[in-house]
Amino acid sequence: MAGIKALISLSFGGAIGLMFLMLGCALPVYNRYWPLFVLFFYILSPIPYCIARRVVDDTDAASNACKELAIFLTTGIVVSAFGLPIVFARATVIEWGACALVLTGNAVIFGTILGFFLVFGNNDDFSWQQW
Repeated sequence: MAGIKALISLSFGGAIGLMFLMLGCALPVYNRYWPLFVLFFYILSPIPYCIARRVVDDTDAASNACKELAIFLTTGIVVSAFGLPIVFARATVIEWGACALVLTGNAVIFGTILGFFLVFGNNDDFSWQQW
């Protein structure tokens, strides 16, 4: 039952984050849809870590270069997702208020992605076939 509660709270967090992103795009004051490009970063961010978890054997306790590279690439993707709206706002493509809404949505979405990996990523008995 704890897994269901975590899944519901994570989906609620994702919906709130996407709401902030859509508000930054669709409010009549802003009316620009360029910030939707951060959706690519939302999709790309968990991919390096998921690939590294598949490839790497976790039996050694020492640091693993493959996992560290995956975390480095994930960090670059997350920083790019936060930087893109700021660059758009500095170039006056979007307004600063829209930038603030998109950055708030980024924080919520990436917190949700992190929460998913913390809740569901550590179990050895977890299988994607449960869905």
